[in-house]
Amino acid sequence: MLDTLIRKSVYSILLVLFVHSVYAQEDIIHEDSLFIESPGIESFRSKSKLDPNKAALYSAVFPGLGQMYNKQYWKLPIVYGGAILIGYLVQYNQDYYTAFRNAWIAETDDDESTVNPFPRFNAYSLQRKAEQFQRNRDFMIIIGAVYYLLTIVDAHVAAHLIEFDINDELAIMPSYKPQTEYTVRNVGMSVVFNLSK
Repeated sequence: MLDTLIRKSVYSILLVLFVHSVYAQEDIIHEDSLFIESPGIESFRSKSKLDPNKAALYSAVFPGLGQMYNKQYWKLPIVYGGAILIGYLVQYNQDYYTAFRNAWIAETDDDESTVNPFPRFNAYSLQRKAEQFQRNRDFMIIIGAVYYLLTIVDAHVAAHLIEFDINDELAIMPSYKPQTEYTVRNVGMSVVFNLSK
């Protein structure tokens, strides 16, 4: 009895804390300075000429169109070259899968009129080769779907970052601190703010 009462009390407290944190986050989101339209301050929405959602939609409808919307024409050979290569590999594996499957059927159908075009392979080897090319074809189709999604993500992210202002006051630089008697050697990246103006 006491155990269930304690458990219910803990659940109630966690629920109240969760609801309170949700409302606190909602207040913070509404007061985010990124979306405040002030007369003297330019926000991302007023300054940016590119819409990331539109770039992603264009790239989803026709691959490469999102990159053209972002004026990143140099990416078009990469987008279409990758698509052509993946399409070629899918077709290559499909052709060999069909050839080995038909050869396996010809080898196992007990019909003298059908001839196995691969006489070096027995029925088991033909079946294994057909399965191998089928697996490779299916894998390349999955790679093609992932590649298509990556072109959409690339267009979306590039539309966000293409007008990102990188000024001289902020720099990301490699850092190295040699080992001393009291510290260990550190290698990494450091963010540097230049406040001398």
